[in-house]
Amino acid sequence: MRVGERLGTCLTAGDVVALTGELGSGKTWFTKGIALGLGIGPDTIVTSPSFSLVNEYDSGYVFYHMDLFRLEDLSEVLSAGLEEYLHGGGIVVIEWADRCPEILPEIRVDVRLEIVDDHRRDITIRGRHPRAVEILEGLEEERGKRKQETGNRKQERI
Repeated sequence: MRVGERLGTCLTAGDVVALTGELGSGKTWFTKGIALGLGIGPDTIVTSPSFSLVNEYDSGYVFYHMDLFRLEDLSEVLSAGLEEYLHGGGIVVIEWADRCPEILPEIRVDVRLEIVDDHRRDITIRGRHPRAVEILEGLEEERGKRKQETGNRKQERI
């Protein structure tokens, strides 16, 4: 969830995050982290929209959380009108994005979660578009800040 939170701090209107990984790999937990990073309070319940397809949250930006798990193909995605969210100016996170890669915009960050064991995940974050690279650089900056803050706290305890 911490990586998702750091990623969330780097996102702005129009950004899309495409999540992939097997069932139970942590896509919804990662999305909860993104929500925290966007400023959505920890008391807000962020759940997977498996049946509703899209949940909407307000974080100063409109944050759309999509889940494509129950959709079979492109025609179902299109008939549900989900592609409209990708160009609506909000921040969009899509679980099971690999179920319909045809709708994914070029401007996106791809996140792959892989189960290592019951408590650990390998997380791969990629992006090719200049905006995605900017987000990844911001994520790396956030990581550096967190490491420095952790180091400072350890020094204070000595």
